[in-house]
Amino acid sequence: MNTSNTLIIEPGLADKHYWRDLWHYRELFFVLAWRDVSVRYKQTVIGLAWALIQPLATMLVFTVIFGKVAKLPSEGIAPYPLMVYAGLLPWHLFATSLTGASGSLIGNANLISKVYFPRLIVPTSAVVVAFVDFIVSFVILFGLMIWFQYMPSWQILTLPFFIFMAFLASLGPGLWITALNVKFRDFRYIIPFIVQFGLYVSPVGFSSSVVSEEWRLLYSLNPVVGVIDGFRWAILGGESNIYLPGFALSWGVIAFFLWLGVRQFRKMEKSFADLI
Repeated sequence: MNTSNTLIIEPGLADKHYWRDLWHYRELFFVLAWRDVSVRYKQTVIGLAWALIQPLATMLVFTVIFGKVAKLPSEGIAPYPLMVYAGLLPWHLFATSLTGASGSLIGNANLISKVYFPRLIVPTSAVVVAFVDFIVSFVILFGLMIWFQYMPSWQILTLPFFIFMAFLASLGPGLWITALNVKFRDFRYIIPFIVQFGLYVSPVGFSSSVVSEEWRLLYSLNPVVGVIDGFRWAILGGESNIYLPGFALSWGVIAFFLWLGVRQFRKMEKSFADLI
């Protein structure tokens, strides 16, 4: 008897093969990611321009407020605008990834309610838009380095590692919030507050070295602190130092929220189609 085409229905089989299904549905991931990118950039100028204007304008404001008015120090001999922009790059990557992932399930309500696939694909594919914005914004970094005649060292080769760290830092909270957002729609109003508040409590406009030694480890409970310090170390080279205890703590917080986000997402995933 030929059983090659036999369909086996077994309780819990979908959960058992969930992570394997993620690979099987990889084409859907690319389709959704490409759709989000094309919607943002196709037949529009402001989408591309905004990815350039927003970080540049923020850098100028922070340079005036923290560098000129507050007279906070830069890192080593690195120009203050360059130090600020090296912190803005990971922050915008984190913030855009978190915002995109947190609202992705609601934005794909029709697809989720009609077709089965691992729902984890939706928020992870939304993060691709943030990466495209990051690449566009990265162009300004080269312009600033040319303007200030500042050459990066070999440490710039480690930047992909810190980019990956920024994605993980945003993915954990993003999965958790997008799952809660399906059931409690009020969470969509919380994200802009988190992003705005986080911008000022993270060392974006200033160096984390200005935080006193007794508070610096506690300050590193903010996982973005380790990400920003890593970016600056990679971009500014010897002019920047990584506070290793805080960096290790940031990794621990990132790992915890990633575990929590995946756990809560998988726990609520079966009810998405009914609630959405």
